[in-house]
Amino acid sequence: MSTKFQRAQARNVYQLRIELQHIQPLIWRRILVPETLKLSKLDRIVQAAMGWTNSHLHDWRIGQQRYGIPDEEWIGSSQMLDERKLTIGQVLGEQVRTFDYSYDFGDGWDHRITVEERLPVQEGHDDWPMCLAGENACPPEDVGGPPGYMEFLQAMRDPKREQHADHWRWWGGPFDPHAFSINAANLAIRKLR
Repeated sequence: MSTKFQRAQARNVYQLRIELQHIQPLIWRRILVPETLKLSKLDRIVQAAMGWTNSHLHDWRIGQQRYGIPDEEWIGSSQMLDERKLTIGQVLGEQVRTFDYSYDFGDGWDHRITVEERLPVQEGHDDWPMCLAGENACPPEDVGGPPGYMEFLQAMRDPKREQHADHWRWWGGPFDPHAFSINAANLAIRKLR
């Protein structure tokens, strides 16, 4: 199966476990991605699997290097390598076991990504990006990072809290922090292909 994410034929896929940091209970996803995927496309896959809306800036820290989309107006991006020019196979190779992904620098959503396995491709079975598993709902965008999310959850659970009605209206109804749909995650990923 050919997708716009792959230009060259992948021989290997990475099985990655993504864990959102500073939140309990743990919010995590397991994904498969071909080695030929550009690092910039991995950003979109992580976004779709987690449930983020790709509304904010992000960067990667892999080894001692920082990756993202360099911007002359953004302080600190001069040392950043362009994620659009490198595949995940090039930056992860066989040595990298863990790396970090940060999303929304204002809210500070930090993700720890573990390379669980590097597997040979089974053509037609796992040669495209997909979500294999996960637990718990992604926090809403612009909720205020981990502390804001914890306050949001407390207010949503307790109708007596002052912020309950405001959060209920803002979110549009009830919020289940334990909800995760692998089907919804894969549908979001498939829309990117």
